[in-house]
Amino acid sequence: MGRNNSTARLSLFACINSARIILLVLLCYSVMAVTSLGVVKTSLPSYRRSLQTSLTSSLQPSWWGSCDASNLPYDSAFRVLVKYHEKYGDLVIPRRFIVPATNEWPTEWHGVKLARQVYNRKWWTKHIAKNNDRVSQLNKIGFVWERLQPEWNLFMEAMVTYRSIYGDVMVKATFVVPRDNDEWSKGCWDLPLGNVVHRLRLRHDFLTGDTAIERKNQLDGLGFVWDVSEYNFKKFLTALRIFSKLEQEEHEHMIMPSTIRVPSNFVVPSDDYRWPIILWNYRLGEKCTAVRQKQLYVKGNRLRQQALEEIGFRWSGNATLGWLDVVHAAAIYSQMHGRVLNPPLQFVVPSPPTPDSELDGSWPWPERLWGLKLGQRLKDVRVKGAYLKGPDAHIRKAQLDNLGFVWTPKRGRRKRS
Repeated sequence: MGRNNSTARLSLFACINSARIILLVLLCYSVMAVTSLGVVKTSLPSYRRSLQTSLTSSLQPSWWGSCDASNLPYDSAFRVLVKYHEKYGDLVIPRRFIVPATNEWPTEWHGVKLARQVYNRKWWTKHIAKNNDRVSQLNKIGFVWERLQPEWNLFMEAMVTYRSIYGDVMVKATFVVPRDNDEWSKGCWDLPLGNVVHRLRLRHDFLTGDTAIERKNQLDGLGFVWDVSEYNFKKFLTALRIFSKLEQEEHEHMIMPSTIRVPSNFVVPSDDYRWPIILWNYRLGEKCTAVRQKQLYVKGNRLRQQALEEIGFRWSGNATLGWLDVVHAAAIYSQMHGRVLNPPLQFVVPSPPTPDSELDGSWPWPERLWGLKLGQRLKDVRVKGAYLKGPDAHIRKAQLDNLGFVWTPKRGRRKRS
């Protein structure tokens, strides 16, 4: 019965091989054509490795990739490892690599996930542990001993390395541990770390059984982020609070408005230790715009919206805040000029002539309005309709009318105010 099964498998291999050879020939011609045009820039060994992995995992029978080769003789395993080393230059075998069913590979290894079989404590115990000469043989072809660790250990090693390089463990979903990089253990090369992190958050991979709590504590110790959305929102909220605090400190002699005004191009400066290092180069201005226009972090989350409003975040943006400055200055000017609002074009809100003037309350203009080009702003209202667009246009026109705004000033020279 076993002999009949072997014969059937060999027949099936022959059919598969014929189809694969035709496919490989066609692919080779395609690659040669594209390469001649200068399009392919990937190194040939890496391309061959990834191509072979994808080919061997498709169009195969259901048992393909699930073969158990642990009972095969060591000499057979050594031959397949030597062949892999000859073909690809190392033994950093991708986890998905399946030995192709071609004549260049030992027949008994066809359809086997090579890394799973040889980088396995069971295989090491059975074939290597008590044979020092085999250790020497494997060393000569670059056997990666670190890969004998459990996958959890390799994952944690990669996470620790990532944190030491990048300062956190916010691994992008597309991140793969690079090859030929001495910063990373060779056992971690080609590990799709971002994908593993994503699956860990989504499906709690590795976090089942008796070790679940211990492993979760290990991740927490690294600063692992379980809820990325909440983490990003808290980072944004922290940046807003620090920005507001620093603004208050810089204007400690005046009453600052409760509204936070972040310029749209503001980026947290680096090497400024008033800010946490994790926020250096954070594009706070862009984030504010995205929160207002695209509901970033807060869409459908009223609690987050309230948290922002409580610290003075305005949903209307800096354009509305600019109007508030203009109408505030206009109200003061109107009151000082008998309810007439018609400043000359060159009028700029003045600062006090002496420092004591503002402190004793005799100076009418608040510090945040000093330097505001009120004359130019109001000309823009007349000529360009500045601030008078959108749903609040009629309210703003009424505010100006109540302040005695002159929409069509008289021509000719005028007296200085």
